[in-house]
Amino acid sequence: MLRGLRRRWAAYRYRFVPWLALNLRRQRRTLRYVPESSQDKIIPDEDVLETLLKVFAALFANDLGRQAPVLAVRPEIRRKYEEPAPAEPRRSEEGARSQRALGPQEVLFQALGFGLARGRSSLPAAGTGVFVSRGGARRGAVVAMYPGTVYRKHEPIFFQSLGNPFIFRCIDGVLIDGNDKGLSKAVYRSCSRRDQLGPFQMSDVSWLTAAPQNPLAVGQYVNNCSYEKAANVCYQEFDVPRCFPVELKQYLPNIVYSHDIQSPLRCVVLVTLRDIKQGEELFSNYYTVIN
Repeated sequence: MLRGLRRRWAAYRYRFVPWLALNLRRQRRTLRYVPESSQDKIIPDEDVLETLLKVFAALFANDLGRQAPVLAVRPEIRRKYEEPAPAEPRRSEEGARSQRALGPQEVLFQALGFGLARGRSSLPAAGTGVFVSRGGARRGAVVAMYPGTVYRKHEPIFFQSLGNPFIFRCIDGVLIDGNDKGLSKAVYRSCSRRDQLGPFQMSDVSWLTAAPQNPLAVGQYVNNCSYEKAANVCYQEFDVPRCFPVELKQYLPNIVYSHDIQSPLRCVVLVTLRDIKQGEELFSNYYTVIN
């Protein structure tokens, strides 16, 4: 039996790891083939980075009043994000901050022109889905991120994977556990506390709650496409460059499992395959053949 399972695992080539999930059977429907990793780039990495920096910088500027510990250590950061003071009328600093404070979805809409919401999927028995709740996203836009703990090859993930349908597999074998409950949640929180550098948080833990501070961190709830509902977004892997601003890392919804591995942080973004209008649900393709 064990030998048979090993054969089936060696033959399994899809995006989501099948540990005790219900996708071990080979199914030919709604497949997407990626023969080479270079062909899995819908948009250049530079465009992904530009979008993330734009959204994260807007979130940081909007939340400047709560960034006192960071600004105390690096006061020069304030000048990068603070708006020029108006000539009149003159308000108190606290009053100005409260006037500028917006919700994360409003910040996302102002930055990229769309908002996202989780709700009941339009697919029968599919559970929660992700919808464009406001505005619209043009083709080639980054619309979501896949959050979770990042595991390199041979790192222990077996117990976290049992009955867990949220483990995403990258082309090079890196795994991302996007489960926001149970052992997976505890592991992510522990790794996040471990990596914190003084006032600087190296990752976002709020995606584990009902109110994520990064509104893009909902990619784990995007449902698989069907014959009737074609995929309108695609997964794209992205390695965070070392030059990424340290003050903005608090919005990255990913953390590495092993602290001593000197390699870029792996993230996965969801990129639109066509224009998506307000009210449409996002659909990806779980059955992407990755090698």
